[in-house]
Amino acid sequence: MNLIEITAKKHNVYVDLAYAKNNNFTGKKIYIKKKCFIHKDAFPKLLLAISIAKSLGYKFKIYDAYRPVEAQKILWDFCPDKNFITPPNIGSPHSRGIAIDLTLVKNKNELNMGTNFDYLYKESYHGNTDISKIAQKNRLILLGIMTAAGWDYYQNEWWHYQLHNSKKWPLISKIEGKIDIMKKDRYYD
Repeated sequence: MNLIEITAKKHNVYVDLAYAKNNNFTGKKIYIKKKCFIHKDAFPKLLLAISIAKSLGYKFKIYDAYRPVEAQKILWDFCPDKNFITPPNIGSPHSRGIAIDLTLVKNKNELNMGTNFDYLYKESYHGNTDISKIAQKNRLILLGIMTAAGWDYYQNEWWHYQLHNSKKWPLISKIEGKIDIMKKDRYYD
């Protein structure tokens, strides 16, 4: 398996998977298990980012990482907006295991980033000046840490980082026993 599990205890991060609970933009739980995975090729860059953040007094809170193709389809069906959701036929970097959604935490408090995670409007764009100066600064700190560790960013989402040339990695469907997706009939109940 090319995926490595990321845990709070082992990797000194907070893991709060948004799609493993109901308070995400769909309003529905998508993942059954609260397990966070990342591709082995992205793992060293994540460890470097964690180290850089720690040296500056920050810790990461991870909202999402590897996202099975089946989960990507659920998100697309709910919000077919190419500005924020990659169509499943193209394949998200998340579904390749080489993307991560995260924020910064200092003294157990999330930094103000101007919007919540998965706020699917222009206020979430990098460089948006319609948010407070402190939120702009916090986004730049996150961007600096992640790019210094070798990550690429997505212009429309301050929380999303991925490996460069993401399409060179294959798509990964759900891994039975590791990642389970709510069944469509249960998801839409």
